[in-house]
Parts: sequence; C-alpha cells; structure tokens
Amino acid sequence: MLRRCALIAALILVGLTTMQARADRRVALVIGNSEYREIPALKNPDKDAEDVSKTFRLAGFDVFVARDLTKIDFEKQFRNYLAAADGADLAVVYYSGHGFQIGGENFLIPVDASLKNAADIEVQAVKLDDVLQQLRAKSKIQVIILDACRNNPFPRKDYWLRDQLIAAGGTGLAQVKSSLNTLIAFATEPGAVAYDGTGDLSPFSSAFSRRALAPNQEIRSVMAAVRRDVVEATAGKQVPWENSSLIDEVVLMRRTNRPALPPVLEKVVPSGVGPVALDLPVPVDVDGGAVTVSIERPPSLGRLILDGKPVATGEPIAGKDLPRLQMDVPKGSGAQEEVDMLAYATHDDWGGGSQGILVFRVKNGEGAEGKQLVASLESEQKQEVVERGIHITGAAEAIENRDVQVPVGVGPVPLKLDFPTRDPAVSLKLATYPATGTLSLPDRTLSPDSSLMADEIDNLRYEPQIGAVKPLIVGFQISADNTPSKPANMKLSPSVDPCDNEAGEPLDLQGVVTGLLPNEIGADAVKACQAAVKAYPDVARFRYELGRALLAAGKVEDAKTAIKEAADKGHVRAMFELGYIASSGIGTAVDPKKANGFYAKASDKGDPYGMTAWGRALFNGLGVEHDTGKGLDLLLKAAAMGHTYAMNDLAAIFSEGRNGVPADPERAVAFLKAGVERQDMYSMNILGRNYLSGLGVEKDPKQAQALFQKAMDLGQPYAPGSLARMYRDGEGVDQNLAEAQRLFELATDRGDYSAAYDRAAIEMQKGDKSDQAVAVRYLAFAAGLDLRNELPNARATLAQFGVKPKTAALKQLRSELKSKIPAGGSVDDQLVKTARAVWEQANPRRDLF
Repeated sequence: MLRRCALIAALILVGLTTMQARADRRVALVIGNSEYREIPALKNPDKDAEDVSKTFRLAGFDVFVARDLTKIDFEKQFRNYLAAADGADLAVVYYSGHGFQIGGENFLIPVDASLKNAADIEVQAVKLDDVLQQLRAKSKIQVIILDACRNNPFPRKDYWLRDQLIAAGGTGLAQVKSSLNTLIAFATEPGAVAYDGTGDLSPFSSAFSRRALAPNQEIRSVMAAVRRDVVEATAGKQVPWENSSLIDEVVLMRRTNRPALPPVLEKVVPSGVGPVALDLPVPVDVDGGAVTVSIERPPSLGRLILDGKPVATGEPIAGKDLPRLQMDVPKGSGAQEEVDMLAYATHDDWGGGSQGILVFRVKNGEGAEGKQLVASLESEQKQEVVERGIHITGAAEAIENRDVQVPVGVGPVPLKLDFPTRDPAVSLKLATYPATGTLSLPDRTLSPDSSLMADEIDNLRYEPQIGAVKPLIVGFQISADNTPSKPANMKLSPSVDPCDNEAGEPLDLQGVVTGLLPNEIGADAVKACQAAVKAYPDVARFRYELGRALLAAGKVEDAKTAIKEAADKGHVRAMFELGYIASSGIGTAVDPKKANGFYAKASDKGDPYGMTAWGRALFNGLGVEHDTGKGLDLLLKAAAMGHTYAMNDLAAIFSEGRNGVPADPERAVAFLKAGVERQDMYSMNILGRNYLSGLGVEKDPKQAQALFQKAMDLGQPYAPGSLARMYRDGEGVDQNLAEAQRLFELATDRGDYSAAYDRAAIEMQKGDKSDQAVAVRYLAFAAGLDLRNELPNARATLAQFGVKPKTAALKQLRSELKSKIPAGGSVDDQLVKTARAVWEQANPRRDLF
C-alpha cells in the first residue's frame, strides 16, 4: 500500500514539473568614462558603471567592466568582449560618459580624446554604428544603452567623416536605425541633453539599476518604467527614449526556477505519543529569494503543529521553519498500520512554485512494542543529525582549498568536484561569486545570490572571462536544515592554452590573447596546437592556430588543410587567411577573385583583417570593380578596430590623394601617429619619413631618427635603409658613410631592394677604391628582390659591369647557397636568380611577412 501511494504521489509531481531550459549565453560590457584629460571630468559614470555592472551580474550575465578607457584601452576591451559575445544569445553594451553626434553619426568619447584637428574624430573616438555592426555579427540579440547625451565639450566643430568635412551637432545624440532584434536605449530623446543629477548616480543609471532587477519583466516594460522614473526625477527635463526592432522577448532578471525540493519522501509516524517531527528539509530557492510554504492536502489521520500551534490548510509557513513541522496522531490510529499523505506547496518571491509530498505510515506507539518503535525512530533521527553533520563536513572538505585549473576560451568547463553527498537536505549558497567569468549549471547561469542542491554540484561549471587570467575565489556556505552550516572556499585558476600563447593572432575577434606576428611563431607551436586540437576538437580557433604554426614551419599543404577546417567550423580569421593564401599564391596559383570572395566573407563578419583586405581591393579595383566609397569606409572601420595595416593604407591614400579622395597630409599623419601608439613598426618608418620631409608635420630630423631606430629595432625591413640615407646625406646627423653602408646591408638582408641599390651606389662612388664585385652583388640583390619592377635602373646598371666582377660576385653568391640551382641564361640572369635564392634561403618564410 505504501509503495502504491508513493507511486501515485510521484506521478502527481511529474505532472507539475516543467522542462528545464538550457543556460543562455548573455554577455554585457559596462563602461564608465569619468576622468577626461582634455575636458572637464564627469561626476557619475564611474559609479554608474559599478552599479549597473552589479545589476547585470545579479541577472546572470558575464560582465566586462571598464572605467576611464582610452581609445586603445577601448579597442582591447571591446575585442575581448566580442570574443566572449561570439555566438551569444544576448549581447549588451552599457556606456556612461561623453558622447555627441556629427552629421547624424554618434560617437562615444574615450578619456584621452582631444579632438583638436579635423582628422581626430576618426582616430580618437568610437563610432556607435561600428559597435552595433560588430554586435550584429556576433550575437542573436543586441542591446545598447547609452547614458551619454551630454553637450559637446570640445571647441572644434568640424571633423572629417569619410570624404567630407562635417559640422558636429550642438547637443545630444542622433537617432539610430536598429536592425532586426536590436534595442538601442538613450538616456534622453535624440538631440536632447542628459543630466548627471545630484546624487552619486545619474538619474538614468539609478532608475535602470532599480527597474532592471524586477523579475521576469520584458526589457521594453523595464525601459518604460525607467522613463517614468527619470521624467519624475528631472521634472520632465529629461525623457529617456529607445528604438526597438526586437522580435524576441528580452528579460534581464529571469526568475523561472522553482524552489528546489527533494523527490517524494517517506516517513514512519507513531500514534499516541504526542507531536512527532516530520523532518521535512528546508526548500531552497536557487535564485536566492525567500520561500513560503502552504499545506495543500493535510493528513487525515492527525493534525499538523508548528511551535505548539496547529497549522491550517493554506496557512503560509516560512520555508526555513518547515523542518520544525510536527504531526500529532491520536491514540488508536495505526493499530493495524495505516498509510496517509501530506501535500504542500512552496512559493518564492518571483512567482515560482513547486509541490512537495510526504507519504507516511502510522504505527501504534503504545505499549512495549510502541515504546520500542519510538526509541528506534528517535535513534534514527539522532543518527540522521549526526550523518547530516558528517555530510556537511565532508562537503566542505571536498571544496576547501581546491585549486581548479580552468582553460580560457573553450566554453564552460566542468569543475568535477566529486561531491561526497546527495542528501536532499544539503544545499550550498554562493557566498563569494568569482570577480569575473560565470558559474553555471547546464540549465541555468548562476548569480551571486544563487544556491545549489547537493545533487547539482557535480554539474557545476565555470567559464573564465577572456582577457582575465588572475586566480579567483569561489565561496560557499553549506547547510542542511537546522544543522550548523560550514563555509568552504576554492580557487579557480584560469589558464591560456599553450597553443594560444604560441600561435594566437593579433586582432583575432575569436581569439583570447594579444597574439603574435607570423615571424614570431616559434618551433614549438605545431606540437602545442596539435595537442590543443586533440583536446578540444570543437574549438575552431585551435585548428586555425595550428594552421598558422604549420605555415610558419613551411608545411604549406598541411597548413591549408587545418585553416580550411577552421573556416568550415566558423573561425572568421581562417576565412581571411584562405583569401590571403589565394592572393599571394602560397602553394597554389594566384587567384585574386577567389581571394576577394574570402575577404568579403570575413569582412561581413567584422574581421578587421578581412575589412582591410576587402576595403583595399574595392578602393583600388584589385580583382573587383572600383568602389571607392565602400573601400574607404571599410578601411576606416578596420582602423577603428585598431588594425594598423588599415591605418597605414589610409595614410598613403590621404598623403597622396587617390581615386578622387583629396590629399590631406595632416589627416595622413593622424593615422600614422595612431599606428605608432599601437607600436606598429611600419607606421614608425612612414611617420619618420614625414618628419624628415615635413609632410603634414613640422620638419624634425631628430624625431625621424628616433622613429627609424625604433622601427629598425622591431625588425622593420625598410627602416635601416631610411636611417642609412640620413647618415649618407648627413641630414639631421653627422655624415657617416661607413654607418650608412652597414645599414644598407642590413636592409638588404631584410628584403629592401631600394637599400640594395643604394648600397651598390655607395660602392660605385668610391672610384678607384671601389670593389666592383660588391657593387655587382648588391645590384643583383636589388634586381632579384624587386618583384614589381620598380627599379629598372638596377638591371641597366648591372649590365654596364664587366665579366670579371660579375664572375667573382656570382661565385661568391653560389658559395653561400646550401643547394645548387640551374645555371642557365645570361650571367646577369644567373646573378639575379642566385641573389634571389640566397635571400630566400635566409628568409624561408618570406610569404608570411
């Protein structure tokens, strides 16, 4: 009879159970810019960011928090955030700080912006539309919230935007057109000004943090409530506004979980002995709220008592009091052993509820046999209390002082705690939530207020935040009913995989490290990345990095296979790399059209390398019809993401004026300076030439020399030649032909054909003291390295030398080769071919530079 009743009770509970949902990926970037350097500081944004970040954390988001960002800081933070947002269900950006509009375009202002020159907006500010486009490429739903509509604090009113000089708007931000499934919220209506307010928080941020915590409220309802609060707080001066194209519901503070209860419980209750404890476990709200209990079906054989008072059907009881609930069965009941059932319901603060059932059998507690039964039950109860204490102690010991290594960028990682108990009365409340990253279970993301049941702890997972690798502490408070609780702390140690460290790429929006240039990839990279691919076969990034490592090792076909596999699995930079292989002819025929197809796909996904390559092709008509406007726009977008190659391309366009874009040397210099700030050695060399010539800047040979030297130290191939010309000509330095000669030779070793020609010229100018074989040697290098035939004089000058120096130079060059090459053709042809082979032997990875 008891089993049958328990089965019926179990079926009742199954009917009331809902399906568990998976844990959605929700990522938020919260920025507060207060400490501006060139303009007055703002009072609230830092505190706004702190308050709003706590709100998103409580809502279960992976929260990136950033304060007082410079432009370069923003690029780094935004790249890490985009890597985390890749494939996210919901991506949020919350910005508090200065922002204003220019020609209908909205810009967020980093703290180091000066905006003194017309070109500064492009290199110093953040275009809101670029942020939105990147989010669209990464996530299912995008939300941007801007508490940034303050007056334009900069005196300058006109700036370059693409190919036009545009006047800045007087106040506020401009309306933004949102794409499908996007919400953009402003602290005030378009063209109006938002206020800091009189408290620590702005009126808008204060209202948002308060209203966003309302459980199970759709975001449009939340924003309507925020609007009411801000209008009231500002006496109608500020009216928040949003533009929405959402087709899916967005709930920030979700409370869909029901209070956790154990399955059907069974209990023996003696009659005629007074109130007997039912030992019901405390119901735990996993979202951290309070739980109340009501009796839905009382037992028919006795009455329920709490603290000496009877409990009526439907009467609310605090969840924490449930273990003290007793049942009093009168004498005479249970003489023949009877079965009864108690049904109760739990309710939390968020509207969640669940059902609990206790099936018990009543036995006669009178007489000798009854006394023995009571004694046995009391003994069991004491033993249960002891065992529960042991469970709590064992659970604390299983967690305390654990140090779990957690790899970065591979998704949620199971912590495998091997928890020692499944006691339904044992629960764990999060006492210390990790400062970054997210804790989750397969069905939900945990927040700082969450609790877990004992049978859930083995499914606990942690996903580190990209860009954060400091050890973190997770603290639990372990408890069971009225048994004293115990604290337990563990350490989480995020770690970057060796493959990422050995072969990660710069500006990879699906990467987790700063990255290495191709010539910086070491010999150990292949082995490290092969191990990563084996350990994480579904992480496309590791396949791409394996391809980079193989390419650096000269294993072109294997590299192409790995890169294609990565692209097929969705790694965007791998798609660009396939385009680069097709355009440069690495192990295949050069195919510009095929390359452009890959570049366009990578560009559409927001990859700055893809934007630069596709923008360059469109602007110059390389394998595609000219589209100067779109090409320029893509190069500007890539530069805004911090890609220095795009900055250098733009500098060349604006220095000379190309395809209808007017020359503007000062605008070119703005991009070169931005490249130098990002430690780009090519920008350093080009800007050094500008300082030497006075193009776009005041002439400054000392500054030029410093830039050439730094670029040369970083390995830039043309910087030694630039510095050599200063020593050759005595420009800004004392003339030193010996130093010029040394530097020209270094530049030749790095592949600078112009420097090779200049080295030959120095030798020829020595007159009777010249070594003609040396002059021939460097003329051969100049012709051999000049693949685009930009120095036709090199061949012509080489032809003027006699057989003797040519023969001597050819003999010397051949002696430097480790393997022979065919000796056909004229002596000049052999010299050029052999010089090229000598350089290729010293630079086997020339295709990667």
